[in-house]
Amino acid sequence: MKRIGCLAAAALVLLVAVIAIWFASGWYSSAELEEDTAFIVPSGATLTSVARQMEEDGVIAAADSFLLRAKILGSSDPIQAGEFLLPASASQARLLDILQHSQPIRRMITIPEGTPSIIVHERLMAEPLLTGEIPVPVEGSVLPDSYDFERGEERAAVLARMQAAMQNYLAEAWPRRKPGIAVDDIAEAVTLASIVEKETGVARERRMVAGLYSNRIRDGMMLQADPTIIYPITRGKPLGRRIRQSEIADINDYNTYSMTGLPKGPITNPGREAIAAVLDPETTDARYMVADGSGGHAFAETLAEHNRNVEKWFALRRERGEM
Repeated sequence: MKRIGCLAAAALVLLVAVIAIWFASGWYSSAELEEDTAFIVPSGATLTSVARQMEEDGVIAAADSFLLRAKILGSSDPIQAGEFLLPASASQARLLDILQHSQPIRRMITIPEGTPSIIVHERLMAEPLLTGEIPVPVEGSVLPDSYDFERGEERAAVLARMQAAMQNYLAEAWPRRKPGIAVDDIAEAVTLASIVEKETGVARERRMVAGLYSNRIRDGMMLQADPTIIYPITRGKPLGRRIRQSEIADINDYNTYSMTGLPKGPITNPGREAIAAVLDPETTDARYMVADGSGGHAFAETLAEHNRNVEKWFALRRERGEM
């Protein structure tokens, strides 16, 4: 009788051990996924609702067994909202750990320096993983940079980060401005920086171009920046043709060939370096510049010197067959 009792007890222990091994193996062995899969956890979702969705999507075989194993064998940390990459053949233990502790998938959208707001709007609206509508942002309000976002995020939230980045940068940069610069406030600095951004793509020239335009502002000269002619026509998009004489003579709030001082506002979204150049321009006597054929500009202090540089530029264009 005693022997029977010992055998029964041993059998029970063995059964419990088998059940424990089965229970644990179901937690630590590979799950149902055959390939890497993106999975979205909505904001406010519970582990129960997520388990039900994973069962429906074929990520796990059964939500109830997953939840039971998670309660006994898993961490009690909360799950995160966001989009997660669930790897093929991951165990249920690994799946829970990913939802609790891994970084959500972040995607990037890049706004290059000198991108006008109308194109910022188009890029955000064209991103299929973003949601919602946005207006065209105020020109000069977006800081060019690369920004990450999550699948399903509101476009308005991404745009708000771009604009907050500009505000934060200006708040840091403005107090470090060089004494006696030609602009009186942050708004004017952004407007002049937008012209510098569009006038030169050569990094080493930015401070020189900023210094030249600062001199023109102080002297009461027209800035005569070609991009300010184009902006009212295309809102900053490429014109795609030569500027017409009628457009050079056009009187509006932006055309610096028909007005002195700065235009009414920015003509693009300037980057950090263009803004920094305006806040610390090169000390120079230059008032004139013209393209030099190498991608940069020839600078001049006098009109006579400038006219000679213009002749050189025209001669180079004739040689290239561009005139």
